[in-house]
Amino acid sequence: MAKRERVIRMSVELPLWRALTAYRVLTMVYAVLVFVSEYREFERPWVGVVFLSVLAVWTLATLPRVANAASCTKRFLGVDLAIALTGILLTPLADADAQSVNSPTLPTIWTAGSVLAFAIKGGWRWAAFASSLVAAANLVERGSPTRDTLHNVLLVWVASVAIGYVVEVARASEATLARALEIEAATRERERLARDIHDSVLQVLAMVQRRGTALGGEAAELGRMAGEQEVALRTLVSSGLVPTTRASEDPALGALVRTVEDTEGETDGADGAEVDLRGLLAPHAGSRVSLAEPGAPVLLAPPAARELAAAVSAALDNVRRHAGESAQAWILVEDWGDEVIVTVRDDGPGIPEGRLAQAEGEGRLGVALSIRGRLRDLGGTAELISVPGQGTEVELKVPRGKAKA
Repeated sequence: MAKRERVIRMSVELPLWRALTAYRVLTMVYAVLVFVSEYREFERPWVGVVFLSVLAVWTLATLPRVANAASCTKRFLGVDLAIALTGILLTPLADADAQSVNSPTLPTIWTAGSVLAFAIKGGWRWAAFASSLVAAANLVERGSPTRDTLHNVLLVWVASVAIGYVVEVARASEATLARALEIEAATRERERLARDIHDSVLQVLAMVQRRGTALGGEAAELGRMAGEQEVALRTLVSSGLVPTTRASEDPALGALVRTVEDTEGETDGADGAEVDLRGLLAPHAGSRVSLAEPGAPVLLAPPAARELAAAVSAALDNVRRHAGESAQAWILVEDWGDEVIVTVRDDGPGIPEGRLAQAEGEGRLGVALSIRGRLRDLGGTAELISVPGQGTEVELKVPRGKAKA
């Protein structure tokens, strides 16, 4: 889970802020060029020179302010919009004929950048507020607005409101995605803990129940109690009521989680070097389990090797439980370079059709969690083939690239 929490997610707003930064610089340059080309037509050109100088300095000095939503404060937005409105209203002072010839205002299209900053920062309501002020300033500057003026004002208003609305939708979608990722990470962590419980506590309780029933007497009573606790714990695990957040509240659960984490840390090694899978599988070999492996080391990242070995162990536990202590099992390890394949086969009676689904419904999640769940988290697959009377074969595939991740 810790690795998933460190995944960097780029905000959907970041490209919009970058585009706004470029837009402000380009439109500032455009406003200066327009003024220079019409310099001789202004009655008071010094007004335009002063304003555009302030505009250029302000635009370049405040580039970090439009880098993201955090730095783009309300005070900055207010000053920025005030500069745009001032430039619009100063246009008749610089050129008295601007109203009659319908020439562009001093800031020209730079004003739209100020409105867009409101839209990206606060959504469509902020955009409507800013664009309405700009529209009012343009109408006042023109005196008797023409159809072109009304068209431009309406275009800015609609475009800014639409962009503001899109930003709000994007934020809501991003929040939903972040929440979904958190839920997925929590679910995977819960499943990991459930697998560890299945491979340790539940297996021990099941063994105590079987041995106690076989011995009889007081041992049978202990076996019965162990069986009841096994059923209760399976129900708890299968119902998803073992979230990791409760580990700090429940001392027993917390101790179990700490034990599992400590064991994982010891297995991973101090330097994170790759582990030879053959060494983790070798303890399973015996009179009833045959191990066939390559002559060269089968190297995997420690977490991947540990999880794959645990899945093999879970498969062998199923063989002992369902096929009997006398059943023969075989483990075949294959290293194909781009993937590692481990096959566990037995000569037991096989699994009746529909038995796995029934077991999951009863809270027996050995195959679902301890085998398939582990391989899924590694980016691999677990295929189970069973024919009644002909044994069972479990094929575990782990892509090497994902296994090293």
